[in-house]
Amino acid sequence: MPVYLDHAATTPLRPEALAAFTDALGLVGNPSSIHSQGQQARRMLEEAREAVASTLGCDPIEVVFTSGGTEAINLAVKGMYWARNDGSGRPRILVPGGEHHATIDAVEWLERAEGAHVEWLPLDAEGRIRADAVEAALGAPEDVALLTLLQVNNEVGTIEPAAQLAALARSAGVPVHVDAVAAYGHLPVDFAALGADALSVSAHKIGGPVGIGALVLGRSSSVVPLIHGGGQQRQVRSGTQDVAAAVAFAAAALAAEAERVDETQRLTALRDRLIRGVRQTVPEAVLSGPEPDSGDRVASNAHFVFPGAQGDSLLFLLDLAGVSVSTGSACQAGIPEPSHVLLAMGRSEQEARGALRFTLGRTSTDADVDALLAALPGAYAQASRAGLAERAPGRRTGASA
Repeated sequence: MPVYLDHAATTPLRPEALAAFTDALGLVGNPSSIHSQGQQARRMLEEAREAVASTLGCDPIEVVFTSGGTEAINLAVKGMYWARNDGSGRPRILVPGGEHHATIDAVEWLERAEGAHVEWLPLDAEGRIRADAVEAALGAPEDVALLTLLQVNNEVGTIEPAAQLAALARSAGVPVHVDAVAAYGHLPVDFAALGADALSVSAHKIGGPVGIGALVLGRSSSVVPLIHGGGQQRQVRSGTQDVAAAVAFAAAALAAEAERVDETQRLTALRDRLIRGVRQTVPEAVLSGPEPDSGDRVASNAHFVFPGAQGDSLLFLLDLAGVSVSTGSACQAGIPEPSHVLLAMGRSEQEARGALRFTLGRTSTDADVDALLAALPGAYAQASRAGLAERAPGRRTGASA
């Protein structure tokens, strides 16, 4: 059986979510229709919204269903930027280094297309957003459109001081968007307590279906919509709403929240065993992010740099051994890139190319960790040799034939 250690990319569909999804697919009726079948669909949709809201510490009306985390992030970042620049000049967007590419690409598009000024905020060596840098950037808040930040770094697993940073922005009158995609299902997500204006989550990271997520948008928060049409969902996100996906999302959300505390304890023990095992079997490996006993690392994540080896080589060799992992790095047009998160943490480009991310989920077992630890030393030895071979031509360039 293949071993799956890439739950941060996506996690298996929960049986209760699948059952809810297939049952709801048999329903006929547009939730915007006023006949009885349409109103039955509407009831199911709103019950799903209430269930998701109960796991996010918000009111049901604040839950705007989207096609996933990426759309939710784009709606928040672009929509808040446009709303803040309606009739006034607030071109600055405060963005920590190491954010997810859904955020990075959205703000870079605003920079190119809308003249936004993106101010990249530094991380510390463990991937933590520096509060002093946020506070300094908020020193002149009159031209700031928004602050956007991760609750948990999706690559290295660092738990960010999101509530503290949101409070700094709120005191300066600057709206805040929190990307909670990597936190949802692992940490308590309480929108009201967090003090943000908007928060993004995705269903398939907690055992729901791909193709649905949510933007939690505060009652008093304002965004300009990305999609125009029927004015559904507070006129924030038009379009016929996917009842079946919403119902499945709700089933996954309730199940994930019900088991979150116990599952966090189980995954913490499994993660710590994995980290100890990697350090023992490959002593050269360097852990990225906080130490496991610090309390600042999400339970599901173990991220390492393997000196002298390319992360992609390690990934393919482990895949051949039946173990699925991730480099956690972007790949543009088939060209591997160094981890932008590690670069933002102060690592060298060479180090950033040797990264592997192991992420655990509800189906992960001790046997999965054993399989990884059995395959990793050989894969590292082979990848290290390949890494040296790749550098050899550069050393021979000036040699005579």
